[in-house]
Amino acid sequence: METTKILIGYAVYLPVALFLTYYVSRTLFRNSKVYMMDIFRGREEIADATNKLFETGFYLLNLGFALMILEMKMKNDSYQLLIEKLSYKIGGFTIYLGIMLFLNLYFFFRGKRKAKEAAIN
Repeated sequence: METTKILIGYAVYLPVALFLTYYVSRTLFRNSKVYMMDIFRGREEIADATNKLFETGFYLLNLGFALMILEMKMKNDSYQLLIEKLSYKIGGFTIYLGIMLFLNLYFFFRGKRKAKEAAIN
């Protein structure tokens, strides 16, 4: 019975983590092209390539972290415990994704500021 609940936990957690990673990544990198174009002074080819590299790194970091925290140990057969464990894991992963989102935004704004300073000098 314990193994069944662990498998249910995995079956819920993995799709949610994958979807959240995909959604945040698509939203961030679809909208970040504007910043990249500004940073690279309208050179679309280098802006697209850099944005794609950031996106790939974002996927690797976040999917790696999601898989790293996958482990679920169930000491009893309670569905309540399963739901609490899932909420803790999904909530923690969501907070982590939010931090990564804001970290990427920080880098975009920093790059934009540096590009503006370089243009002035």
